Formats: sequence, C-alpha cells, structure tokens
Amino acid sequence: MDINTLCDIVRETSFDIHCFLRHGHLEKIYENALAHRLTIHGLDVKQQHPLKVFDQDGTLLGDYFTDLFIENRLIVELKASKALADEHVAQILGYLRSSRIEHGLLINFGSPKLQIKKYILTQDL
Repeated sequence: MDINTLCDIVRETSFDIHCFLRHGHLEKIYENALAHRLTIHGLDVKQQHPLKVFDQDGTLLGDYFTDLFIENRLIVELKASKALADEHVAQILGYLRSSRIEHGLLINFGSPKLQIKKYILTQDL
C-alpha cells in the first residue's frame, strides 16, 4: 500500500472516531481508539513506540515515543486541545527530522472540528 492510501485510511478512521466520540476526551482515549480501529483494518500499529533520534552526523542521541507508528513508516502525533499550535507543528517536524522518518500526520481531536495535517520531510532538508 502506498503512503497516500495509508494516510487516507488514517484520516477516514480519525474522522469516524471524531464523529462517534466527539471532542472532550483525553488524548489517550483517541490514541487507543485509533490504534484499535486501524488494527481492525489489518494495519501494523504500534502505540508509544520508541524511535531513535539521531544527530546530523548519525550519532544516536536517544529515543522518543511516538503516539502511533503505523506500518513502520508513518508517525502519527495526536492532540486533544482546542486548536493546533505552533509548538505541535514544531514537535512533529522535529520528530520527523531527528528520526529520519519521512511522513507524519498531526491529528487534533480536541476541537469541535477534527484537524488533520500531513507533513513530509525528505532527507534533503
């Protein structure tokens, strides 16, 4: 499955969850719901999965834990806040850059309208 199809499945599933649960729950509830429903779709989903963080020269600096890591190639960072903020964007871009994963989704379940943003960082950046 290509990355765009994978992202579409995550977006559609997130929308279904938001329609059912609405906003107002803790982030962990949305994380569990998305992991559960994506697993039903047959996807490989890891919750709170450690990803290696590397320095520019390749030195291992440590691990961070992504909310969801799907099919070993898509980072999903979840929020349950009134709106996405600049620091949320900086967080996912930092994760993508330091872990050298190319694709990420930032999803906010905390507002009345579901917010989903896709980010792509190539190794050239």
